[in-house]
Amino acid sequence: MSTPARTDFTRKADRGSHERAAADAVLAEALVGHLGFIDASGLPVVLPVAVAPDGDRVLFHGSTGSRLFRTLAAGAPCCLTVTLLDALVLARSAFESSMNYRSLVVMGRATELTGADKERALRVLTDHLTPERWDALRPMTRREVAATCVLALPLDEFSVKARDGGTDEPADDLDWPIWAGQVPVVAGVGTPVPEPGVAPALAGPVLPRALGGAAP
Repeated sequence: MSTPARTDFTRKADRGSHERAAADAVLAEALVGHLGFIDASGLPVVLPVAVAPDGDRVLFHGSTGSRLFRTLAAGAPCCLTVTLLDALVLARSAFESSMNYRSLVVMGRATELTGADKERALRVLTDHLTPERWDALRPMTRREVAATCVLALPLDEFSVKARDGGTDEPADDLDWPIWAGQVPVVAGVGTPVPEPGVAPALAGPVLPRALGGAAP
């Protein structure tokens, strides 16, 4: 369990949790997170990254030439946010309308991975985004591995928040003549489109859980 500090809840604490199981459940479905940090000029920056859970840490990777990855590899503090949107909650007023969601915030400092740990992490990231694909891919060259920065952010300081359910409207609104309720938001994909030259007999990709597949 994370020790609450900066991740204390100041509003709607009943929706929050510091339980690892709750964090793990969000990360199991997440494909993209947003990393916030302060750049060299002192300005706040938030950028999207592909994410994958790996035990007590979250993995993400990018180019060694990336400003984000250079800054975080040097030890700068960061904040990772992951959000899964489950439904639009439409009330009879704009004020009472909301969303059903699950979100995770992780704070800390990332560590750059090297050697065998880096290569293993690349496998974990690849198979989280496209299950069972790493072993079938053309192996990465030394140059490609060297050009890729892999970072791990420990799950030491985090919070999870979620909303589930319908509208919470005052009784005076219930007779207002407009539809109210929940509109589920479901992630999905279209039919895979192969690149030219791909043999027709080759099977398409296995989809991750977040896109309707059965991730391991």
